[in-house]
Amino acid sequence: MTTEALYQHFLTCTSISTDTRKIEPGSMFFALKGDHFDANTFAKEALAKGAAFVVIDNPDYYENDKMLLVNNSLEALQQLANFHRKQLGLPIIALTGSNGKTTTKELIYAVLSSKYITRATQGNLNNHIGVPLTLLSFTKNTEVGIVEMGANHQREIAMLCRITEPNFGYITNFGKAHLEGFGGIEGVIKGKSELYDYLSENIKTAFVNLDDPLQKEKTQNLSRYTFATGTYNCDVRIESTGAGPMAQVGYNGLLIKSKLIGKYNITNISAAITIGNYFKVSDRKIKEAIESYVPANNRSQIIEKGNKRIILDAYNANPSSMAAAIDNFSLLQENPKIALLGDMFELGPESNYEHSRIIDIMSEKKEISTYFIGKDFYQAKTEKPNLHFYNDYEAFTASFSGAPDNAAILIKGSRGMALERALELL
Repeated sequence: MTTEALYQHFLTCTSISTDTRKIEPGSMFFALKGDHFDANTFAKEALAKGAAFVVIDNPDYYENDKMLLVNNSLEALQQLANFHRKQLGLPIIALTGSNGKTTTKELIYAVLSSKYITRATQGNLNNHIGVPLTLLSFTKNTEVGIVEMGANHQREIAMLCRITEPNFGYITNFGKAHLEGFGGIEGVIKGKSELYDYLSENIKTAFVNLDDPLQKEKTQNLSRYTFATGTYNCDVRIESTGAGPMAQVGYNGLLIKSKLIGKYNITNISAAITIGNYFKVSDRKIKEAIESYVPANNRSQIIEKGNKRIILDAYNANPSSMAAAIDNFSLLQENPKIALLGDMFELGPESNYEHSRIIDIMSEKKEISTYFIGKDFYQAKTEKPNLHFYNDYEAFTASFSGAPDNAAILIKGSRGMALERALELL
């Protein structure tokens, strides 16, 4: 079946589904394959649960004209998304980077949706399946689209750009994330910069933080719209910044006070301001949108539990984001301070070095009692009075006696560590 023919069926459907546990009536179900499953086997079940059509790539499962046979279901999904994007023709902002992608996306969404009908990536739908699903959620009424792009190896961002065809791009930063897949920090820079390569080749615009020397250098030959707190010539001047502990910025004479903790969120806020400025959102609406945004999903959440203040930042972690979170936590005035730090995944040969480096940082912060959880930290353990090591979460819970009154507590670790579980212990 051609993409054009598939698209005509798509137009009659209510939504797209790839999971029979979440079938919506009237949806189009794509039978995708994974390492341990083949959703062609669920095609009949998807129809029984209310799907209008199922897209399959194994003719052995074909039974009736509600089953649309293609050569490859994943490629059909990606091609359908690109075709749909072309039909809509709306401006799309692509967003990637090592740290802060999702928070920045949410801030941009908050700002732009104050003026436009805006759709953005939901949850973590930012990979080779999630990006097409995001694009297919856009409708003819959507005025601006925001697409978050995640990657853990070379050529992935390039592929997502071919599907999305963004008009604009923003890279939050280059950090030590997914070092194993990218082959080190230089691989991270090359991989994330595939967004810049696309923008350059297609004469599109990059939003750029000129305070970041690497971003400044990588985009000097691009069409770009810039922001800075430094003395550079830029399109949007961020007049002042601070984090005490909530991040705030000065912009066009306004003081914008966010509900985001940490100075590392200042750049995320500044990017949202800049993109709002480019799209001619009023200064007042920009301020209101940013000040109204409340973080969720275990990202920089502030939780008050009794007389304790908990910084829950357990959605993910890499050496760059871990160091930034620790740096900000150190600035808090509360005493005592406790840090629950979980292993950082996908670091490859650099894993032992990077975990040891975080341990070294915490050994110098004697005012913080740090509990390291996971086999990677455990293998790099050292003897210091303020440091405690546990091979796994169960060993930690068996030993941890709770946090004292009036404590400030940082919870940070990779997604697989699921350290939000520790909330019940505090």
